[in-house]
Amino acid sequence: MTDLSAFPIASRWPAAHPDRIQLYSLPTPNGVKVSIMLEEVGLPYEPHLIDIGKNETWTPEFLSLNPNGKIPAIIDPDGPGGKPLALFESGAILVYLAEKTGKLLPADPAARYETLQWVFFQMAAVGPMFGQLGFFHKFAGREYEDKRPLERYRAESQRLLGVLETRLEGRDWIMGDDYTIADVATLGWVRNLVGFYEAADLVDFKSLKNVPAWLERGLARPAVQRGLNIPARG
Repeated sequence: MTDLSAFPIASRWPAAHPDRIQLYSLPTPNGVKVSIMLEEVGLPYEPHLIDIGKNETWTPEFLSLNPNGKIPAIIDPDGPGGKPLALFESGAILVYLAEKTGKLLPADPAARYETLQWVFFQMAAVGPMFGQLGFFHKFAGREYEDKRPLERYRAESQRLLGVLETRLEGRDWIMGDDYTIADVATLGWVRNLVGFYEAADLVDFKSLKNVPAWLERGLARPAVQRGLNIPARG
């Protein structure tokens, strides 16, 4: 049996199945990237709910795995060379799992890099901008008298949706016929923007054609439906 005792996080969130990938997460737009990916590729894994409302990401045990104090993070007991590998940052985890399984990332070098550019587009633009819009529209930021930050993130989020709308013209998925980690990375954020953040009217989502159809296709995937609720909230 795999020994995870070298990882302090395993003392706070013990592994019932230490031979499986250990997922430390919460079903947020960033967290579900990895749970959806694991469901898509079929790797056995064990999810652990990390309650950010209780500041569990700032505990010494979690920080030992991710010094940035954010979910998701994983430990793969069967990493490169058969040695355990700990990883944080959802984009890095997606690439790792794709390369480990040979799934959802093209083997052709040109197509591979094109896919990665859209993953990085989500990481650098879609996630941060949509998240800020959610803060200023739905959460504490809505109480701010100065509405310029809200308008800045609204306008940028609407522009980014336009980039996706153009990219998806004539395509079922971001890379065309093939569903990839670019879609996995982005689906949860678009879903959150128009659902949980209640910002559909704010960004004129109804004026789009390709993005809503892409979102509907993605949310219809059984692995996506399962991954959106993993780890299960208490």
